[in-house]
Amino acid sequence: MRHALITAGSKGLGVQVTESLLKNGYSVTVTYRSDEQAVEKMKMKWTDVGDRLQFVQADVTKKEDIERVVNKTLARFRKIDILINNAGPYVFERKKLVDYGEDEWYEMIEGNLSAVYHLLKKVVPVMREQQYGRIIMYGFQGANSAPGWIYRSAYAAAKVGLVSLMKTISIEEAEYGITANMVCPGNILGEMKESTIQEAREHPDADTPIGRSGTGEDIARTVLFLCEENADMVTGTVVEVTGGVDVIHRYR
Repeated sequence: MRHALITAGSKGLGVQVTESLLKNGYSVTVTYRSDEQAVEKMKMKWTDVGDRLQFVQADVTKKEDIERVVNKTLARFRKIDILINNAGPYVFERKKLVDYGEDEWYEMIEGNLSAVYHLLKKVVPVMREQQYGRIIMYGFQGANSAPGWIYRSAYAAAKVGLVSLMKTISIEEAEYGITANMVCPGNILGEMKESTIQEAREHPDADTPIGRSGTGEDIARTVLFLCEENADMVTGTVVEVTGGVDVIHRYR
């Protein structure tokens, strides 16, 4: 049985990913920052597979929390086959770079880029020993070409840096049977983050070219493919799951 570690997997985009992993026979360690209610809801829903599911409270912006998560995962499941970097802070207020506070800048960089560095430092040696690993990171539409994204400077800078980090890791660790890829969601908002594709099809979305909003299930399907054993030829790749929507250029 393969084991997956997913950050922030109890709500938002992480819910469908965690549940898809469980449905497909994986065991999963899920981190959460503070929402105990979301954790209890998931525990109740998946009580029949409690032996395959572990929750660990952690703030990914703190190195010591990341170390604790990895140690608890290995203590219980003895391995980490898959690392899904789902967590990542975001500043919803639209403001230019000079209007960002230093604390906001560092939260974006630490939470979206440095957190992945600390996780990789702990997890990659485990994957090397196993001669197997799947690493998934999240980006944004267009991240592969490093576009300017007005009012999102700190977040965009962190995620574009993550693209290069992902591609570098994919080359450095390929000899150990480890792949690294990035999934870039489109404009998935509100309840759509935890929704299914069927639910989205019942609510047409004129702003998305394919006619419906993206959902957490869309992201989960993509992540699961990249986690497959036979997906080892796909590495160093940025996969956009957007339905054709152009999130960045509509602000220009």
